[in-house]
Amino acid sequence: MQVIHTIAELRRALAPYDRPAFVPTMGNLHDGHLALVRRARTLGDVTVTSIFVNRLQFLPHEDFDTYPRTLDADCDKLREVGCDIVFAPSEAELYPEPQTFKVQPPPALADLLEGHFRPGFFTGVCTVVMKLFQCVFAQAKGERHAVFGKKDYQQLMVIRQMVRQFALPVTIHGGEIERAPDGLALSSRNGYLTPAERAEAPQLVLALRTLAAGVLAGEHNLAALEQHAQQTLTARGWQVDYLTVRRREDLQPPAPEDLQPGRLVALGAARLGRTRLIDNWEF
Repeated sequence: MQVIHTIAELRRALAPYDRPAFVPTMGNLHDGHLALVRRARTLGDVTVTSIFVNRLQFLPHEDFDTYPRTLDADCDKLREVGCDIVFAPSEAELYPEPQTFKVQPPPALADLLEGHFRPGFFTGVCTVVMKLFQCVFAQAKGERHAVFGKKDYQQLMVIRQMVRQFALPVTIHGGEIERAPDGLALSSRNGYLTPAERAEAPQLVLALRTLAAGVLAGEHNLAALEQHAQQTLTARGWQVDYLTVRRREDLQPPAPEDLQPGRLVALGAARLGRTRLIDNWEF
C-alpha cells in the first residue's frame, strides 16, 4: 500500500490503472469506513482512500481543530483490508490558494435538515469532493467509482445530484450503515462520548425506528409523531436538532400517498453532551 501526499505523486501512481474506485474520508477510521473500502475493492482495478479533514465544511464553532487525526492507525487499518493507495494531502496541497471557486448545491436540497443547522456545510462538501474527484479520476480510461456511507444520507443525495447535473463520469455507490451490537451507528465522533453517554447513544436510532413504526402502523399525523419523538429524547437529556420523516427521493415532507413502505426515511440529528450525532432509518 502506498501513502501519498501530493496530487502529482497520486496521478503518477494511478497512471497504470484504468478503473479507480475511491472512498473519501476525514480519517479516524472505523469499521464503517472499512466496509466502504471493501466495497470499493470489488468495483475497480485500484482502490484509493483519501484522508483529509476539510476545513470548508466546518462552521467556526465546530470541531475542526480537535477532530481526531490518526493517520498512522488509519493506514494500518487500510492496509489490512487491502487498500492500494492512501491519499493524505496537507491543507496547503489541496488548497494552495484560497478556494474562492466553490460548488454551491441547490437550496431545495442543501438548506434543509443538516444544511439548516450547519449553513454552508454542503458547499464545503461538494467543493472538496469535486476537487478530490479531479485528483483521483482525471486520468482514468475506464469506469470510475466512488463509495459514500449512507449514514450521511443527505450528503449522499447531494453528491449524487452534483454528479448527475455536472455529467461527471463517476458512478456513486451508497454503503449501508454499520452499527454496533446495540444499534448505534458507527461514527468517528462516537469517540467523544463519555461512558454514560455511549450507553445512552442508541436511543437516537430507537427514536427513528419508533417514528418509522408509527407510520407503518397507520399513524399519518407526522407532526405529532415527530413532536413525541423529540420530546422523548429531550426528556432524556438530548438537545434535538431534528427528528423527521421524509421522502427518500428528495427529502421533502411526504404527501399522504407517500406514506407507504419503501418510500420513506426517518432522519435525526441531536446532541448528547458535547457530541452531535446523526442517523437515519429507511422504511
